[in-house]
Amino acid sequence: MNEKVILLIEDNEDDIALTLRAFEKSNVKNKVISIEDGEQTLNYLFCRGKYEGRDPFDVPTLILLDLKLPKVNGFEVLKALRENENTKILPVVILTSSKEDQDIMNGYSLGANSYIRKPVDFEKFFEAIQTLGLYWLLLNESPAQINHHEK
Repeated sequence: MNEKVILLIEDNEDDIALTLRAFEKSNVKNKVISIEDGEQTLNYLFCRGKYEGRDPFDVPTLILLDLKLPKVNGFEVLKALRENENTKILPVVILTSSKEDQDIMNGYSLGANSYIRKPVDFEKFFEAIQTLGLYWLLLNESPAQINHHEK
């Protein structure tokens, strides 16, 4: 990928709209690809099904992963990402409304880079997205950039 792309894995349309609005308000101009279930996420990342023929090295710079997803939950997506050579080091930020301590432990145990609880208040959510964008898209050196340079 020539540009830094964010993969947003979220099934709640309101949360998708809110996240996109927060990125827009934060002047994050990166392309956001939104996928609404875990099965399609794995198909996209591993170039299966309707994504067959997609370049497997064309990976997102950042994955924002909800946990409560239809078909394949966020933990299963994260586990599959970490087990695959092309995706095992991609930055994954769990962005969820779950307040369960066990979900935090499971997320980090499976290799999440960060765990953020979605604030209900838009201003707090906006600040979280702004900080997230600043860190992961501007400051952090991404393995996606390395993969791109090696091609």
